[in-house]
Amino acid sequence: MPGILAAARRGLRGVVTAWRANVDFRTFVRQTGFARSDQVRGEVFAEMPTMRLILISIGRLKQGPERELAERYRERFDDLGRKLGFRGLDIHEIAESRARDGATRMTEEAAAISAAIPEKSLLVALDERGENIDSATFAGHLGRWRDQQVPNTIFAIGGADGLSPELRRKAKLTMAFGCATWPHQMVRIMVLEQIYRAATILAGHPYHRA
Repeated sequence: MPGILAAARRGLRGVVTAWRANVDFRTFVRQTGFARSDQVRGEVFAEMPTMRLILISIGRLKQGPERELAERYRERFDDLGRKLGFRGLDIHEIAESRARDGATRMTEEAAAISAAIPEKSLLVALDERGENIDSATFAGHLGRWRDQQVPNTIFAIGGADGLSPELRRKAKLTMAFGCATWPHQMVRIMVLEQIYRAATILAGHPYHRA
């Protein structure tokens, strides 16, 4: 670490070298203070590979408070995330299947989700049977995938019948928000808030207090 810090003090090239050495970003920010300048942050991350986040959700949010809140967290992440090596956060809404039985609906929705996932993507499934992880651990996952130069990280939210077993098997991580069952509209807002919170943790921003 001391050698990397010395390199960082020589300018932006040293900062990029430190990043590619997979130094923990929060430690690096704290010890060098380089990211406290928006200008320096922008110049540094312009030279670094970036990861795009895509949230794919079955069902559409109607105009109203829920959609406004979801958009607020998305915009907040975009503003901060681009300074942290993230290429943006896109939301892809898919209409619910009109099939009569649950198994067919789940299959059709899984096919639509799969078709929307770009190549070279890492999948995170939102499912009540998933793992309950704290915000700092989630931030660590995002930071590690970014450092590994994963092109796209996909967050998939199923409809009323949930995600198909096939999609859950493909997921690198399956997340839950407690043992309760939540409407997909609420899950979308909670995921977006956690993504924004993760960015603030990676940036050392005081939004997260834990």
